[in-house]
Amino acid sequence: MKNPVERLRDALLAGHPERAALVYTPHNRRYLTEFPSSDGALLVTNEGSYLLQDSRYVEAAGAEAKYCEVLPFTALTESLVELIKKSGVKEVLLEVGKLAYSVADKFRREFEAVGVNVVLDTTLDNQLIAMRQIKSPEEIKKMEDAQAITDATFTHILGMLKEGVTEREIAIEIEFHMRKLGAECNAFDPIVVFGPNSSKPHGVPGDRKLQPGDFVTMDTGARKAGYNSDMTRTVAYGYATDDMKKLYNKVLEAHMAVIDACKPGVKCCDMDKVARDIIDAEYPGLFGHGLGHGVGFEIHEWPRFSRLDETLTEVGMVITDEPGIYVPGKYGVRIEDMLLITEDGCRTLTGSPKELIIV
Repeated sequence: MKNPVERLRDALLAGHPERAALVYTPHNRRYLTEFPSSDGALLVTNEGSYLLQDSRYVEAAGAEAKYCEVLPFTALTESLVELIKKSGVKEVLLEVGKLAYSVADKFRREFEAVGVNVVLDTTLDNQLIAMRQIKSPEEIKKMEDAQAITDATFTHILGMLKEGVTEREIAIEIEFHMRKLGAECNAFDPIVVFGPNSSKPHGVPGDRKLQPGDFVTMDTGARKAGYNSDMTRTVAYGYATDDMKKLYNKVLEAHMAVIDACKPGVKCCDMDKVARDIIDAEYPGLFGHGLGHGVGFEIHEWPRFSRLDETLTEVGMVITDEPGIYVPGKYGVRIEDMLLITEDGCRTLTGSPKELIIV
């Protein structure tokens, strides 16, 4: 398989000798060059690709960045103008989806001042999305490595669940343990909620102390080599009532039904419906969020298992399967795996057990 810069060039620049693509946003720059930095730009032309970095990053980029020539800059826009003029470029595609208007407008004014047309539509964004939502074997391995850290941390945390421990203390231990195991950082701030707080899908860890009979929901992920993992597990502390077990098993039923139904060529909205129909039949209105989302360089990518996304699943997509039931003021349950779409179905990248654990 060609490297990502070559694929971008083939898709957007072939047949257009005077066109270039300017990639500015950090996640897309890292995706194309494998080098992380908070500033800079990647200019891809038909003749080459050039990663512009300031003095904070230029030495590291020279040693680590791939598929590009690293060039230093003091003033980014001025350096880009000179490089564009030297390359004979007459048209530049810009990202627009996550590019601040002020930045896009500055590029437009500076480039047009030297006779270069700026394309401010979704052409570049759409191509990058199409590339990023299909993971290569190398990308999948990095996500598996990140998930291995997440699984190991979950096992570690089960031993930390003691009466009186707070949500915040568990969240801090999750962050520390992932870093200790080699994570670049957490993929996102951990969600750790006990008892009635578990009815809040994105509850913030606070000072509530763990008590017997609590559900404990932990939504966690690690980042490794730029790629994220995402997993949710709900366990019970001390004991679980019959109603708690019934609710948990309904979420598990929906979760497993998605795994059984997931394969290439299925509409993402139909995958959402598989889980939603099961839950709504017994717990109507208590599954409010979408079933899942793509994961990769960002924790929320494309496509999405939602009622609004008609994208067809393809081999190489990694999408979460995270149905939940949330009873306000009482408790909630969510079970989440990352699913890799394969030729004959899907494969979960998540190793932690799904059955109800009572600690």
